Amino acid sequence: MAASMEGSSEKPVLEALHLKDLNEPVFVQNNTGKMGDRCEQNPCLLCEEVMDKKDELLAHLVMEHKFVIADVNLISNFQRYIKYWKKRLKEQPVTDFCSVIVTNTDVKDEDPKEEFYLLCDVLPEDKDLRQFLQKQKLEEVLASQQKEREDTTFSRPCLFCKEHFTGNRSEMINHMASDHSFNVGLPDNIVYTNEFLDELQFMLDNLKCLYCEKTFKDKTSLKEHMRKKQHRKIKANNRKYDKYYVINYLELGKNWEEIQSEEDYHNTDDDVDDENENEEGDWYNWKEESGAQAVCLFCEFSSSHPDRLKAHMQELHDFDLHELKLKMNLNFYQKVKLINYIRRQVYQCLCYGCHEELEDKQMLLDHMHTTGHTSKIPPVSVWDQPQYYFPTYENDNLLCQLEDDEEGLDDEDATVPIIAEDVPITHTTSIVTDELRQELLLS
Repeated sequence: MAASMEGSSEKPVLEALHLKDLNEPVFVQNNTGKMGDRCEQNPCLLCEEVMDKKDELLAHLVMEHKFVIADVNLISNFQRYIKYWKKRLKEQPVTDFCSVIVTNTDVKDEDPKEEFYLLCDVLPEDKDLRQFLQKQKLEEVLASQQKEREDTTFSRPCLFCKEHFTGNRSEMINHMASDHSFNVGLPDNIVYTNEFLDELQFMLDNLKCLYCEKTFKDKTSLKEHMRKKQHRKIKANNRKYDKYYVINYLELGKNWEEIQSEEDYHNTDDDVDDENENEEGDWYNWKEESGAQAVCLFCEFSSSHPDRLKAHMQELHDFDLHELKLKMNLNFYQKVKLINYIRRQVYQCLCYGCHEELEDKQMLLDHMHTTGHTSKIPPVSVWDQPQYYFPTYENDNLLCQLEDDEEGLDDEDATVPIIAEDVPITHTTSIVTDELRQELLLS
């Protein structure tokens, strides 16, 4: 099934992305020190190489050592995480900690078998470490929040008028809510306020709407747009703002929507028997709001209903995955790799039909529609590669819908090219005490 990468101009997928961050502008802050970890060096866990950036390290681990760290975006302190595991991997073999994923195991595969090592929180030690780092992060956030609440040196002008505020941040936040109808929430729920306001100011200075992020030719057009469209607010599900709200640090891997949905569920649990019909509707809305929707391969359309998303891609983009499956005789894993390949191409603004690189996503979409290249799938050898077993986007719910679509197949129709081995768990691989954990982390 797997094929050689020769002849392909595609860059290998080295780190999973996040769908909500596709259009996030490049924005560097240094006034709070919160992004200082980007400048720290990242030593390889398995050799003496040192990388300047996290993604360079992740790429090195995959390409040189066949080593993958799961859910990197959920690790609160990446430098301490890799420092801990670098020390542990010197003490014991990598197979004591990692699941082994074997590729090219099908009888039709011509390439030799490859083993990838997956470090994830299935291992109790890794889970404990992640939770410990999350707790440390929460303590750091709460300390920063308390410092900001008591700070009296705050000084900056309003985002929307010439009034200047000094003293405490809450005065400016309350002013924008009452005088300009721009409500970002209660001041006590916000952290890293200066960085948050800097990012909002950056958007306005670049003539971008704070809600839809559309760019305008001048400030007058921007103000008129935000007034008429009632866009003087930030989009609640825009993930780039999650870091500025304390609630997003409370539980590992959960944002405010998921935490709030859990609270709403528990609060209404006693009324289940009396409101079955209403509850069914509430659960549908809950899933929609918590980000369970799958996003189109080519545009921002999303839906939690597979049939609706399938119809959208057929009618608007002339792309039919089911037809491709029948035409190319694709199995489940090939469909997974094809989706991940297309995601990567669209993210890089590359037309997979002719390999032309466009300036932005909209120009790419216009080009592919004009040329009909949405349905021009490259040869299997280009995208049927082991690297595309790993999702391009970690929160790609289209892959989940794809999995549901395959549940009814007979056993003989499914091939299994990946063999996941059980993680060996011994007493020597667990963190025995908090003291030992802190010693390893801080040493």
